[in-house]
Amino acid sequence: MHLLAETTVPAMRPALSPEQMRSLYQQESELNRKDVTRHGLWIAVAAYIAYSATDYLFLRDVALYTIAGRVAVGIVALCVLEILLHFKARADIIDLVAAVSVLSGYVVWLATAQMTSHANAFSYYMVFGAIFMMSFNLFFSFRFPLAFAASATNLTIFVGFLYAFEPMGLLYKLILGAFCISCFIFTSYVNLQLNRERYKVFLNAYEARLQQSAADERGKALLHLSITDSLTGLENRRAIDQRLRDYWNNWREHGKSFAVLLIDVDFFKRYNDCYGHQEGDRCLIAVSQRLKTVASLHGAIIGRYGGEEFIVIAPTDTPKRAADLAEAICIAVRVMAYPHEARRDGTPFVTVSVGVSHTRGNAIQVDRVIHEADRALYAAKASGRNCVKLFDTKDPWASDDSENIAAILKIAVQQRLVTLVYQPIRDVKTGELSGAEALMRLRMLDGTPVLPSTFIPIAERTGAIVDLGRWAIRTVCSDLLATNLVPVASVNVSPIELKMPGFATYVAATLSEFGLMGARLAFEITEGVELEMDQEVVRCISDLRKLGAQIWLDDFGTGFAGLSWLRLIEFDTVKIDRSFLHDCDTERGRMMLRDIISLLRNRGLRILVEGAETEAHEQLMRQYGIDQIQGFHVGRPVPVTQFETYEVVRRSTPAGNSLIQG
Repeated sequence: MHLLAETTVPAMRPALSPEQMRSLYQQESELNRKDVTRHGLWIAVAAYIAYSATDYLFLRDVALYTIAGRVAVGIVALCVLEILLHFKARADIIDLVAAVSVLSGYVVWLATAQMTSHANAFSYYMVFGAIFMMSFNLFFSFRFPLAFAASATNLTIFVGFLYAFEPMGLLYKLILGAFCISCFIFTSYVNLQLNRERYKVFLNAYEARLQQSAADERGKALLHLSITDSLTGLENRRAIDQRLRDYWNNWREHGKSFAVLLIDVDFFKRYNDCYGHQEGDRCLIAVSQRLKTVASLHGAIIGRYGGEEFIVIAPTDTPKRAADLAEAICIAVRVMAYPHEARRDGTPFVTVSVGVSHTRGNAIQVDRVIHEADRALYAAKASGRNCVKLFDTKDPWASDDSENIAAILKIAVQQRLVTLVYQPIRDVKTGELSGAEALMRLRMLDGTPVLPSTFIPIAERTGAIVDLGRWAIRTVCSDLLATNLVPVASVNVSPIELKMPGFATYVAATLSEFGLMGARLAFEITEGVELEMDQEVVRCISDLRKLGAQIWLDDFGTGFAGLSWLRLIEFDTVKIDRSFLHDCDTERGRMMLRDIISLLRNRGLRILVEGAETEAHEQLMRQYGIDQIQGFHVGRPVPVTQFETYEVVRRSTPAGNSLIQG
């Protein structure tokens, strides 16, 4: 069964009776029928009048009368047609007028032409009456009943005139009559088949529209799932991150300031431990609904940012208004009086702590606003929880080490303050080690480690990421690939590196130096970053592919650019973000993961799922037919020395029976 078939979006296929389908067919073809009949009648009148030349050649003695009749019938027919169209007459009326006009033209011609003294010429000329019959069935798009009635009337008129024309011999009358009857039968049958084919085309088009509608609805449902928290129904982190960027851009361009509130449920881990995770989920749902109510009253948006952490983004002019909103949130949760008897501080109900930050003139990146709100939240917790704290630049908690980190990054490679650790990647089918991802680590001069989420943005902002990235590529080639420890090694690449002239050339020189095939080196592009698809980036990716290097899309599902990138760039592997695997404890989460897998499978991409931390995760990925997995269950990130001597990967059969420690 197709994985997308398991979504909860029903196919929009209303059951219509044959009569209703016919009625719908007539309604939808109304305008087109009018256009076809109008164009057809104008052409028919032009041809009808043009045949005046043959009247002059064959029936010269009555040509004046036949030509006058032709012109009169043509003008009247077109005038009546245009008047009806102006007053928006139905297509059936338009068709009927066109049919009557053609019949009138035939009758007028016969009535005037039969007066000729050239009886022999007229007897031959009469055969052209079959053209009028054919026009009903083949030239116009009349429905079968009208076409049949009109052509039958035409045949009757023809046979009547044929019988009444005494100069013509009986044998010739029989032959000519048989010819016209044959034309009548043949063209009527063809008209019947054409009308059936038109109806079939309509049915196919209608079915296609239904399928497209169902696909659109399914796509909307998939998008909704991708930006909605499965437990609370609030916007999830990836949706909030996009909202935050929109607010940030609006502030930078138009000066519309905003505040960010980070909200944490106090002592929630203890709540889960004492009451169980199901009760914990109910508590989070109740709190989220109360927060949503308060936020909506202040024109703010809210989302779930983590386990028990929520985020509110509010358009505010001053920090005071942001503080008022935060106080309203704290009070609203306290008023709920949701029981929490197991707290250590003696408060018998659930409360929240709130950290608030507000846009300031010297803020240079959106992450800074979140960072400041997080600092304020930490201060609120340190102050005893159940309170609000605004970020204060003079507060000791607000100290910023970014300048120190920027200075360290300049000497990190020379002083060996930056290192690489390698996290293994396993082939799900064979259980064998199929690759490793290089992860960068940094420590200060006193040995204090710095989180990648802290120093990587600083490295990108200062440009130090260029030298660090090139060092990482060379180190990976030396540590893993030249020694054949892994078949493939991946390195995360920054947008700044891709835009830097000479990046692909450096990669080519490094591969050549170590005698490596390009396919053994993979570059991971993170979906969550704001990567501009300019010519330099596309050209660099194209040059890397020419070298044979693999291009991977990392953290798929954490941003909004992934689908566009799948269309623009030919990726070898897509890494699904760990959050989707960890959400598989619910049916909704499993459905979301299956939908994403189906999308990638349809694109013919190799799939790697991050965050495999248990045997159950591995079994589930084997069930879903995933190509590769990565996570603590496979192996933790370790230095190359441990990677060489320590079994970082559980080597197993496809059934997963081995127990070598990761």
